[in-house]
Amino acid sequence: MRIVMFYHSLVSDWNHGNAHFLRGVVTEFLARGDEVEVFEPANSWSVENLLNEHGLDAIQKFHLAYPHLSSTKHNGYDRQIESALDQADLVIVHEWNSPRLVAAIGEHRLRQGAYRLYFHDTHHRMVTDPEAMARYDLEGYDGVLAYGSVLQAIYERNGQNAWTWHEAADTRMFRPLSDQAPEGDLVWIGNWGDDERAAELHEFLIEPCKRLGLKASVYGVRYPESAKKALCDAGIEYRGWLPNFEVPRVFARYKVTVHIPRRPYARTSRHPHHPAFRSACLRHPAGLLALGGY
Repeated sequence: MRIVMFYHSLVSDWNHGNAHFLRGVVTEFLARGDEVEVFEPANSWSVENLLNEHGLDAIQKFHLAYPHLSSTKHNGYDRQIESALDQADLVIVHEWNSPRLVAAIGEHRLRQGAYRLYFHDTHHRMVTDPEAMARYDLEGYDGVLAYGSVLQAIYERNGQNAWTWHEAADTRMFRPLSDQAPEGDLVWIGNWGDDERAAELHEFLIEPCKRLGLKASVYGVRYPESAKKALCDAGIEYRGWLPNFEVPRVFARYKVTVHIPRRPYARTSRHPHHPAFRSACLRHPAGLLALGGY
């Protein structure tokens, strides 16, 4: 089967918490013998920020970790994309693509495509920013792959075919490790983002670490100075961006981690199949490995 996928970025996981899942999906398709081509924007926001902060070395590390993965850069819908679509059996378009590209692919499907076409939604904007999501023209799409039952229900109410596709971790890359030297008590890996869980981070991470005197570290990006100061005051070491594929190694060096869902997830649903509860935790001698998005 020939599969064409459109991602915001395959090579960068800077503020791109779905990267581990999307890379795992491509890896699984390849392992099954499918032919896969991934397109990503030439000016991807995630890649640009990664290069600005860490240079080409960060991209090279990705290729070393995932030698079987590659992507084709594009500047919008063009002949190369059209040619790939003409030969496709299955096309999956991730929601962090431009509305213009999403619409153009749908138009191709209506005009001449014999392939199956799906929109892949892995975020909470359908709940928290429906006006932004209304910009996506899904005419021509066979349906939506939504990573939670709440999102699936919303799309169905809007007249779309939709299926729940829970985010997961590729166990080829994300697995418990037992050969790492101990480094501390607690580690948390996650981006600060847009204050979606600022209060929760203080309540469930920063203040408990401070009260208990834990030796703790935090990894992630987009932390404002006020957040960095709060971490410092609590005795928590802030270590910045961490390549997603290094997460198992880091988790294995600490005794425990915590999962702090973003506020829109926690307030929308308490159902165990909701994205807020998508992390899977594995206990092993070296500590706790929590597999989930940033």
